[in-house]
Amino acid sequence: MESVAKAKKTVWLNVAMAAGITGMIAFVVYGYSLGIFSSREAMEAFLAPMGIWGPLVFILIQIVQVVIPILPGGVSSLAGVLLFGAGWGFVYNYVGLIIGSILAFCLAKRYGRALVQSIASERAYEKYSKWLNTGKRFNWIFAAAIFFPAAPDDLLCYLAGLTNMTLKRFTITMLLAKPFSIALYSMGLLFFAEYLLKMV
Repeated sequence: MESVAKAKKTVWLNVAMAAGITGMIAFVVYGYSLGIFSSREAMEAFLAPMGIWGPLVFILIQIVQVVIPILPGGVSSLAGVLLFGAGWGFVYNYVGLIIGSILAFCLAKRYGRALVQSIASERAYEKYSKWLNTGKRFNWIFAAAIFFPAAPDDLLCYLAGLTNMTLKRFTITMLLAKPFSIALYSMGLLFFAEYLLKMV
């Protein structure tokens, strides 16, 4: 009976994951048809009329862009700050990126290397997959890479799922390290954008 229950649970988990991925892909296709992902301005124009639903849709966009990399994370993070202000923009970025990162990690744990290779570019995968050979040091390398935004976070989350790292350790690492990189991305890009506007 226990094995039957476990098999049913596995089936439902696979169905739920497949449905979730299908929904994300549909959202990406829909977003591309509207030009949401073409630029920060297009995303702002899409979210602006949504009122109280804007933050929820933005969080969904952040989740999707981690699981299915469709635009640089810095672009959407900057849009969050410009749309919702430094405080709430940071919160919405943080929530969306953390949820998306956990999903990416779990997907890699479940479906393995083939899934990661299908999502990442061959060049990026070859470059960063070498970190998988560092053994237990990978945990510290991963934490440093998340803290200092110098590597593609979405790919690193998938790669972490290919290691022996536990979901608990991964989640704690993301919760503690991610705020700094989000703030650096968002505020750095915001400062750069304001500087360019002054130059015009």
